[in-house]
Amino acid sequence: MKIPLLDLIAQHQTIREEVMAAVNGVFETQQFIMGAQVEAFEKEVAEYCQVKHAIGCASGSDALFLALMALGVGPGDEVITTSYTFFATTSAITRLGAKPVYLDINRDDFNINVDRLEQSITSMTKAILPVHLYGQCARMDVIMAVADKHGIPVVEDAAQAIGAEFDGRRAGTIGAIGCFSFFPSKNLGGAGDSGLMTTNDDQLAARLRILRVHGMEPKYYHQVVGINSRLDALQAAVLRVKLKYLDQWNEARCVNAGRYDRLFKQAGISQVTTPVAHSNCRHIYHQYTIRCTRRDELKAHLQQAGIGSEVYYPVPLHLQQCFEFLGIEQGTLPETELAALECLSLPIYPELTEEMQQFVVDQIAGFYG
Repeated sequence: MKIPLLDLIAQHQTIREEVMAAVNGVFETQQFIMGAQVEAFEKEVAEYCQVKHAIGCASGSDALFLALMALGVGPGDEVITTSYTFFATTSAITRLGAKPVYLDINRDDFNINVDRLEQSITSMTKAILPVHLYGQCARMDVIMAVADKHGIPVVEDAAQAIGAEFDGRRAGTIGAIGCFSFFPSKNLGGAGDSGLMTTNDDQLAARLRILRVHGMEPKYYHQVVGINSRLDALQAAVLRVKLKYLDQWNEARCVNAGRYDRLFKQAGISQVTTPVAHSNCRHIYHQYTIRCTRRDELKAHLQQAGIGSEVYYPVPLHLQQCFEFLGIEQGTLPETELAALECLSLPIYPELTEEMQQFVVDQIAGFYG
């Protein structure tokens, strides 16, 4: 049995006619940049996320960069965030000349540990940037309470969490700005790079819309220096089709996660710890990430058995070579560094069958003897 980490072909086969009709419709209009498809997608995402404004852009990375730009983050500023995330979270900060201030993560859910959040705030703190990792929201109640107390805006990195909820509120709508990625592997994935920002603030929304088109408003008149980060009509058309199925797909991921939980419990594999889903959160399982001993050996064993898996993330950002200038020594963030050694993500896509999941757990059980 061959089980890839993600099977986008299986998903595409179920919606192929709708997707191709939407793509052909864009070609018929020959309107590829922004336009009606993008406007319609932005409206539909805003309704889905239960937020006032949704502003499309070229990628999730650009969404983070634009959000910090809109908040005026620049040289000498500090942004409190996590080191256990994809590269774009920190690159958005450093590209603006600001400094990331890292907090460690929780052992149970891999999200930013808020215990020392308030102590980490200085006169230079310009923003707080939590990441809703693997599809579960960070502790937004504590984060917002501290942020509001000190008058600091919060940017939610919700790249992996569209449809996730914290206390009944959708990811990306609780802070000042939410940032989403529609990279093809995401729960809502496009046909290439694409992203989006959400906000309930009219002024921030207007600023984000201008910044994504070179700071131009009206045409050829530039109020500020922005960047070129427009959402293509082709991407919007594909995403509009897929958005209709997102809740269905997210629910299937939750079902698969629950099945994994039961299978691992039945197998009694002491070397594996399954992920935690908090009762006040809607976890949408972008990844099903276990902690395990002999992680790299297990990954090789699964690969030999035809099972895909991935390590997110093998090197925390504070230990990446390009961020050596930050001067953060190994051992500074112990939970982050431990997660990088122990975590392994297993197939969790909606089309996964019970038989396939049983095979995955059986292979893991067999590896540990």
